[in-house]
Amino acid sequence: MNPTCDLPGAALAIERDRFPDPAFDLTQATPGEQLAVLAGGCFWCVEAVFRQLDGVLEVTSGYSGGDAASAHYDAVCSGRTDHAEAVAIRFDPQRIGYGRLLKVFFAVAHDPTQIDRQGNDRGRQYRSAIFWADDAQRETAAAYIRQLDEAKAFDAPIATRLVPLESFHQAEAYHQNYAALHPSQPYIAAVAAPKVTKLRQRFGDLLRAPR
Repeated sequence: MNPTCDLPGAALAIERDRFPDPAFDLTQATPGEQLAVLAGGCFWCVEAVFRQLDGVLEVTSGYSGGDAASAHYDAVCSGRTDHAEAVAIRFDPQRIGYGRLLKVFFAVAHDPTQIDRQGNDRGRQYRSAIFWADDAQRETAAAYIRQLDEAKAFDAPIATRLVPLESFHQAEAYHQNYAALHPSQPYIAAVAAPKVTKLRQRFGDLLRAPR
């Protein structure tokens, strides 16, 4: 991650009402956990956002889109692997739907109009991607992107890729919950913290109760 990474661009400054609720969502009436895997630039920042949400049980930073042998930080940061920095979100669909997670992903967690970058973090490892686990997730994601296009939520085309989830490799231990453990680190203070603030301002109804 580049500690001089730009703050989120104009696309993320759009008012909340430009982001519709998902017309189609995945929820379930019976108990059971689900997994969402999303990539939106630096996994420290994306993880920090989703850890705030009620119904999210666990968020793990890692790598998706490449093989196990090269799923380590030095290789991924070189840009020579097929991985994206990603987060695996284990959630309770009785409390928060997959579509609602996608709304937060697009509205707060990253700028989906940037191609293979987020601010000054450049390379395919920082691409925007939704790694869908099944056809229902793929269809939900595709439908929501169409909604965002119709709502003209962004001034530039959405570059997020829909990719089948083949594997997710957990990142090194020191990356986990990094933003919460290092709030004064310059990159976290400049990039992750404003996203969490934006989440609290726009989606207060989705936040978990203070512990």
